[in-house]
Amino acid sequence: MARLQPVKVIINAYSGFEEKEEIRRQLAEIFAESEVACDISLARNGAEVADLARAAARADWKVIVAGGGDGTMNTVASAVVDSDKFLGVLPLGTLNHFAKDLGIPNDLDSAARAIVAGHTMNVDVGEVNGRIFLNNSSLGLYPTIVRERQKHQKLGSGKWPAFLWAALAALRRYPFLDLSLSVDGKEFHRRTPFVFVGNNEYEMESFNIGSRARLDRGHLSLYMTHQTGRWGLVRLAVRALLGRLREDKDFLALSTNEVKIETRRHRLRVAFDGEVDIMQTPFHYRVRPRALRVIVPAREDN
Repeated sequence: MARLQPVKVIINAYSGFEEKEEIRRQLAEIFAESEVACDISLARNGAEVADLARAAARADWKVIVAGGGDGTMNTVASAVVDSDKFLGVLPLGTLNHFAKDLGIPNDLDSAARAIVAGHTMNVDVGEVNGRIFLNNSSLGLYPTIVRERQKHQKLGSGKWPAFLWAALAALRRYPFLDLSLSVDGKEFHRRTPFVFVGNNEYEMESFNIGSRARLDRGHLSLYMTHQTGRWGLVRLAVRALLGRLREDKDFLALSTNEVKIETRRHRLRVAFDGEVDIMQTPFHYRVRPRALRVIVPAREDN
């Protein structure tokens, strides 16, 4: 681990600041026991996370640890990507998709000790118009759901109730996108409620939906439907659970290194790892193979 010292830890304390103070104390004890030099900062919002991550990337820290959910991982990884620094992962969010796909333990003690052990790997990141994503990026329904969820949370709703109300609101509106896609020299024209672009291949069938076996195969996965209504989405969900989704004529699944998406609209909402921003079209997605150095638990065959 000596070659990975020292360690900078950035914890997103947007919700539950006092709870995160206790986490800071526990982490300090774990690193001290392992004789690992560290500095732990609590950020009160996403902007502070970004500022701390950029400052850490410019400094002499060899390991920059992100403590939070997928949005926090994205923010810190954006400062670390394509550098000689390593990203450590403390899954302190609600879903923690990136951590799960890396095999990071969900409990604080085990995740911290995995960082201390210092086993590393290089993983891919996706990019759209210069902005990276670790898990996925999407257009259409999901950005609408996230935006509505944030509205309900600001009004005092919990995250899951807010998500439910947001999903119902998005399904009532059910907007379609008219898109032209260029993939590996082929052109596709679709009217669709959503486009999902994953960093590497997602499991889209059976009971492992939403997981990835590898994050270093150097490609993007693209999923979308064609003019599928509300009940059509329900049908697709059932076929996915039965392991027959890819047989559906209205479902398109592709693997590629890059894709260009054009639309008549000049600006669209885009989701990145659970966060939403408005971006200029067209969208140019590409994969950046093994661009991010990450600390992971030791593999069983190591």
